Amino acid sequence: MRLATITAVGLLLLAACTPRTGAGSAGPSSAGIDVTVSHTDAGDALAGAGGMTLYIFKADTDGTSTCNAGCVDPWPPFLGDGSSVNAGDGVSGSFATTTRDDGSKQITHGGQPLYYYSGDKAAGDANGEGIGGKWFIAPVDESSASQAATSSASPNNAPGY
Repeated sequence: MRLATITAVGLLLLAACTPRTGAGSAGPSSAGIDVTVSHTDAGDALAGAGGMTLYIFKADTDGTSTCNAGCVDPWPPFLGDGSSVNAGDGVSGSFATTTRDDGSKQITHGGQPLYYYSGDKAAGDANGEGIGGKWFIAPVDESSASQAATSSASPNNAPGY
């Protein structure tokens, strides 16, 4: 009896841990992280999950994120492994990973750490463009990323960190 109970529990656990595929199920996803192009009022930008616009921070240098502590509330980092990025149509350049102060991994594009902006509510929003003269949409090609990181845009009124 005890062996039958243990076997039944084991089979139930195995069934619960097995991915379901077929009609009405999504099945296992690919291991990659999709990066696409977001067409915003500020220009074309990289986009992460759900088509949300990605940004670069002018204060970041040498591929190191300087947006930590309270900065991550309005500017959540784009976390993941840069070697797992699937670049969509129109996206060029190299993706890599930097290690943040908290030990998490953040995706970089052309050496620039990438972020979302909490003020963007829908795909295509670019409400973070120019904030504090330090935050800019992440260009779709990496040569433009270094230009944006060193340019001086007029700041808007939101906190720029």
